[in-house]
Amino acid sequence: MEAERTTCQRRKGTRKEVVEKKKAIENAIRAASLVKDHLSNFPHFRHYQRNGLYVHLLPGRGNKLTLSTKQYIQKLLKLNMEAPYGPEWPAEKKVKQREMISDEAHYIFVHKIFDENASSVVSKLNDEERLCSSVGPIVGFVQYRFILEEEVPVVYVYELQLERCVQGKGLGKFLMQLIELIASENRMGAVVLTVQRANLLAMEFYIAKLGYKISAISPSRVDPLLGSEKGYEILCKTFEHEARAILESGLRIPQPTHEMLGWLI
Repeated sequence: MEAERTTCQRRKGTRKEVVEKKKAIENAIRAASLVKDHLSNFPHFRHYQRNGLYVHLLPGRGNKLTLSTKQYIQKLLKLNMEAPYGPEWPAEKKVKQREMISDEAHYIFVHKIFDENASSVVSKLNDEERLCSSVGPIVGFVQYRFILEEEVPVVYVYELQLERCVQGKGLGKFLMQLIELIASENRMGAVVLTVQRANLLAMEFYIAKLGYKISAISPSRVDPLLGSEKGYEILCKTFEHEARAILESGLRIPQPTHEMLGWLI
């Protein structure tokens, strides 16, 4: 009887931990999604001045995009992604148009700076009038969301798109470093993204330069035979052991413990 009672108590404790874990994850995702400006905690990432390039970053949301911004996003997506998607592009274009305006979609817009002497103004952020007059057109953007992937809270990068005039200057790496900081700051377990296998430059950028790995949930690892027919890979960079076990190694954690909950609570 005593053994049965102990087993029953252990099961109740495990169920309680599962509920606590689920609630902690939901709260973390909800809290992160409600933040209006994820750049506010990283003021030094609001501007980028290297390799002859000077840009300023501004936040945005999918449900508050202006018509001109929507048109710009669609134009840049077509320019950069039509070739990698090939015949799948017409269908994928419609999917991306729906994703673009979702209220769950967060954006970081990259604006070119007209006045290169405005660096001190932008860095101090204390001269709004001059800042507004110096910020030029958008030359790229990141679109991301806070979601649950295989029971792991993650930042999922839907898009990282840059105009060719600002490529090859370290800006893409800078933006992904910012996304990783945002993920860690908001207690996410990983950054996850999808890359077309035909986009060899992007594959090299994420894997060789940034240290991302092909995830255990990517088609090529889920089923090597059927996965080879898919045109994409799912990549990830993890920040804690449970996310690493699930998203990199493909393991399943049988019973959550308070130690596992510690990084969320």
